[in-house]
Amino acid sequence: MPDVSRIDARGPRFAASITAVLLLVATALALVGIPTQRGTIGWFAYQPLAQERFAPESWLVQQVSPLDRAADPGFLLLLVIAALFVWGVASPRTAPWGVLYRRVVQPRLAAPTEFEDPRPPRFAQGVGLFVTAVGLLLHLAGVPWALPIAAAMAFVAAFLNAVFGLCLGCQLYLVLQRAGLVGRRGPAAA
Repeated sequence: MPDVSRIDARGPRFAASITAVLLLVATALALVGIPTQRGTIGWFAYQPLAQERFAPESWLVQQVSPLDRAADPGFLLLLVIAALFVWGVASPRTAPWGVLYRRVVQPRLAAPTEFEDPRPPRFAQGVGLFVTAVGLLLHLAGVPWALPIAAAMAFVAAFLNAVFGLCLGCQLYLVLQRAGLVGRRGPAAA
């Protein structure tokens, strides 16, 4: 049975690489979809009434139904990514990117020289889940730009981890651990 109290430090970076690509696509889809469109429905443009001249312009995301908002491609992709974050928090040993890394990538690499506690990367998955869930919920509530902003924030975090090895969620975990709020027990099983 593998030692689950420590993991190959390259695994979370591999997962962050795939996640960053998915989040980049989700951000692009959200930027061209409903969340950023101002008052246009099909070929018709929103024309404010004379008394609305100084009122804020209407946004399309506020004019369409929640069902239509849920059918937006950016929303759907971010929903899939959020589900992957849930999987990474609930069962990191069976999460797709971890399994792909352990079965396909890791055997082709040299033996790992750096190991880490699995709790900070797992916590980082939870932070990614929180950020994407807030964006998804605000989008469904009709808040303009919530979806692309949440996707972009998650993308930046995944990109920093993938390219530079800087895991923002892991750093937050360490700050909370020093404050005595999380992780004072022994290493948890991944």
